This record gives sequence, C-alpha cells and structure tokens, in this order.
Amino acid sequence: MHPHPHPQPTSDRRLGRRRISRRGLLRAAGVVAGAAGVAAAAPASAATAAPAPAGYAHPGLLHTGADLARMAAGVKAGAAPYTAGYARLTANRHAQSGWTADPQTTVYRGSGSPQNYAVLYNDLHAAYQNGLRFHVSGEGAYADTAVTVLNAWSAKLTSLAGSADRFLAAGLYGYQAANAAELVRDHPGFERERFRTMLTTVFSPLSESFLVRHNGAVVTNYWPNWDLAAMACVLATGIFCDDGAKVEQAVEYFKNGSGLGAVRKAVPVVHADGLGEWLEAGRDQGHALLGVGLMGTVCEMAWNQGIDLYGYDDSRFLKGAQYVAKWSLGGDVAYTANTRAKGAVGGWSGSETASRAAGVDPAMTRPVWAMIANHYTGRRGLSAPYLTRIAARTAPEGGGGDYGPNSGGYDQLGFGTLAFSGGRVTTSAGGSAPATSSAPSPASSSPSPSPSPSASSSGAATGGSAGASASTGHDSAEAAAPKSGGLASTGSTDLAAWTATTGLTALAGGLLLLRRRGRGARGEER
Repeated sequence: MHPHPHPQPTSDRRLGRRRISRRGLLRAAGVVAGAAGVAAAAPASAATAAPAPAGYAHPGLLHTGADLARMAAGVKAGAAPYTAGYARLTANRHAQSGWTADPQTTVYRGSGSPQNYAVLYNDLHAAYQNGLRFHVSGEGAYADTAVTVLNAWSAKLTSLAGSADRFLAAGLYGYQAANAAELVRDHPGFERERFRTMLTTVFSPLSESFLVRHNGAVVTNYWPNWDLAAMACVLATGIFCDDGAKVEQAVEYFKNGSGLGAVRKAVPVVHADGLGEWLEAGRDQGHALLGVGLMGTVCEMAWNQGIDLYGYDDSRFLKGAQYVAKWSLGGDVAYTANTRAKGAVGGWSGSETASRAAGVDPAMTRPVWAMIANHYTGRRGLSAPYLTRIAARTAPEGGGGDYGPNSGGYDQLGFGTLAFSGGRVTTSAGGSAPATSSAPSPASSSPSPSPSPSASSSGAATGGSAGASASTGHDSAEAAAPKSGGLASTGSTDLAAWTATTGLTALAGGLLLLRRRGRGARGEER
C-alpha cells in the first residue's frame, strides 16, 4: 500500500475567481478540397455535428467537424499528404473493424495484480483509430467497432490502481478515451452518458487531485509530463462533458500551476537565440518528446474551443518545441543547471540536479510534430525551422502500435500527417486547390502580445519516410523511491520550407477559424 492515502478530488481554490465561457463555439470554414468539387464529395459522416446548446463545440477535442471533413476530402481526391497519412492508419492492426475489446473492472499500472494497463491502451487506440477511419471513409463498420469497444469499457471499468503510476494511467488514457469517444459521441448505440460517468468518476478525479496534491509529494518531485498528462485528461473530460470548471482548472494550471508542467516551469528559460529550454531535456530524450506531445495536445484541444494556449506568454510553447526539435535532430542547445526538491510532504526528502541536456538519438521519434508544426507555420504563419524540418523527417506519422510494443509508443494518438495537414493540397494528378477560408482568428489569451495569424501561410506535414525507431521513454515509478516515501522516483540555423528538406510538396496551412462568444477583443482571463 502507498503510505500516502490518495486524497479525494477537490476543486482548485482558484476556480472561484472566474469561469471560462461555456460557449466558445467553433466557427469553421474553408474546408480543403483537392480537386474542384472535392469538398462536396466528403462523406456525410464527416459533417460537423450540431453544437451542444449550452456547452462546447462538438466534435471539438483534437479534431473538429471541419478537420474531419478536410481529411475525408483530401483522401477522396488522392491528395498528398492525406493519402500517405491514411495509408499508415489503414495499415495499423488497431484500425480494423471487428476489434474485440477486453474490458477490466480495475486497471493496474505500476503495481498490483495483474498489471493490465496494456489492455486498456490497446483498446482505446483501436477505438480512436476506428473512429477516425470511419470519418475518413464513411464506412459504418468502423464507427460500430469504436462504439462497441468504448461501450464495453464504460460498462465494466470502475477504478484505476497501482503505484504512483495510476496517475499516469488516469491522465494518458483519460484524454485518449475522451478523444476516441468524441469521434462517435452521436453515433447510434453509443452509451454517451455512461461513458461520461466513467470519465468523471474513474479518470478525471485522479488527474484533478494530482494537480492539487501531487500524490502527497513536494511539488517539484514529479517532472513536467506528469502534470501535462493530468491537464490533458481534465481538459478533455471538461470539453467532452461540457464542464466549465474542469476546463478552467486545466487552463489555469497551464498558465499558473504550481508544478513543473505549467508552461513557464516546463520552459523555464528563453535564450537569446529564441529557443526555450525544455526542463526535461535534462532528463532524457524520450520524456522530453512525451512532454512536448502532451503540451501540444493540451494546446490543440484548447484551440479548438477558442482558447489560445499555443500563443500564451508570447508563444512560449513554440520556443520550447523548437528547442526540443533542434536537440532531437542532433543540434547543440544550451541548458541551465537546475536542482529539484524531491520527496514527500512531511516525510522523506532529497534533491536532484540536472546540469546539461541529455544525449539524443536522432532516429528516435514520436508522432507529435505534425500537429505543432501545422499550428505555428500553417495557421499562424510563423517561422519555425526546426519544427518544419523534424515534422518533414518523421512524416507520415503513424499511431499507437507503430512505435514499439511498450506503453511509450502509445502515449500519443498520432496520425498527424493525416489529421493536421491544412490548407493547400496537391492532387494525384498534380493539380492543387487553395484553402478558401477568410474569417477572424481567435483572440490570444496571452498577457503579452502574440504574433497574429497569417491569412495565407505555408507549412504542414508531407509524406515522407517514417521515423526509424520508437521513443522508449515513458514515466514510471519502477525506480523506487526510498521505501518510507513510496513516491515515484523521477530521477534519472534557418531551414528552407518543407519541400527543400524532403523533396515533396509543401502545403499551405489554412486558418482554423474560431470565435469566442461573450469575450471582448482582449480575450481570456490571465
């Protein structure tokens, strides 16, 4: 047993100060076509669902209705890079209709009998991949499979248990479960209310509690990705369930949280070259890639509800992502030595110093880059040479099951080349069709000015060769802390456009058009 009883979830005391509007409704236009008339040919299943009458835009986690229609249109047209991205999806064993779920009453991670969390993440990736394949192909068998898998779990799962790793299970698999369910939330037979109950009683409470109490540890005991996984779960649950308090908790923590996952702590130093030092680079490459992927996931889900965390604090995440991209490509980066306090509140204590960026394997990758590169270079029209280079190098991105058998290969949902390529596409016949969007962009929530979106800017993922190997880094409590504590031991140049680095077609990024209701021009709370 863990010496620190897991506390019941409570609301962040800051939640009473202000509430995020629950009507941040998406206004999307300019769905991409490949050849003339492609947009009209998208399957009806990819159409935007009617928004909830008093909630958030749906679908509206990692993918909006306009995103799903754009993917379907691009694939139907035989357009690059959608066809390469879709080929990776259809080749994945999880993306096949008829996948059989194996739901459990209790999922254990880190300790317990048995450690069975692999069953959960494999089933969730199958549900997500089948849901995505349904929206692109219009074939109902894939939606039916996703619904069957998700219904099986919501009918049986009652708890997450184990060591401190149970918080990772809640965060990682909670945000993934919500995203899979969002793809079929209105499909016949989906038990949405029962699934909502599972999210709000099994997954989100652990993540909410972690952000407040950090499992009874001193606040710096856990590296950034523990907080980021929890934020992703709370935010995804809040949006799926139209719960403004949960959305507020995640957004407020991203900006001002006490733990290392808050953006100014995860990226504590911005150097003169404009790169933002990623704290976890002092740990290892796998965990740094995990953290960047999770922060991108949080930013993307928020963006799709009109909340600009990508641009917060003068696009601080961009600076951090550029740093990790350059470092992962083998470039030299600065690192400021830091010492973290570790241990339990009122119990054992210690410290750990990271003095330099760890070594890297340039072949190591995760499917995280297309989403981030598309936002900053496509939607926003900003220069991000290291992001564009690494996104091109790792395209077309796969998903769970394509990056090794261990849990680290399932931490991101992936398929970014298919899902996050926007704007101009090139057809198989060599023609092209421009994006047709023209509407205001969301107001930035930054307290300092953020770059304005570009009305027509280039950059997105291209179809290239897949990354050579999987990242194996993922958080774990396997290296045990002192027995008296029981907490997880957490130690241990401008480039040309994407065509120049890959020889393939660059894509013009379209604007994602968002409008927040009930907000003035200055946007959100700080």
